[in-house]
Amino acid sequence: MFFYYLMLILGVLFVVGSAIYFILMLIDKDYPLLEISKCFLAFLFGVLLLVVTLPSLKYVVLKEYDVVSGKCVIEIDSSGRSSEADFEMLDTDEMFSFRDIPALDAYGKSIPYYCEVTVTKDHEFEISYKIYNAKTRKLIVTSK
Repeated sequence: MFFYYLMLILGVLFVVGSAIYFILMLIDKDYPLLEISKCFLAFLFGVLLLVVTLPSLKYVVLKEYDVVSGKCVIEIDSSGRSSEADFEMLDTDEMFSFRDIPALDAYGKSIPYYCEVTVTKDHEFEISYKIYNAKTRKLIVTSK
């Protein structure tokens, strides 16, 4: 959810900041081409961020979430400072990504788990996860 809010806030800041800067250029009657192009690119970037995040805003605010559950395989990439896990749901063919997942005993394509992933209603942003043993359905790991 951190990245959702970060993208939303940056989108608003880029759109509002570039609009204010453009108005200040109009007031000063100074129109350098480089400044206009920077302002326009910042505005487009902000609009792009808002186009990605605003459709899911009502689901985040109203806390309308779906739980996608079923067998999954988890691939963990720990090449950077923190580990990132990709949950591939075998029943629905959906892929979800989470950061800072704790180490599991065994993971990869050969080890299936039973997963419950909470996502927004439009399945665009991940909220939380629970990983269970596929055979015993004993809870192994959950997100905070």
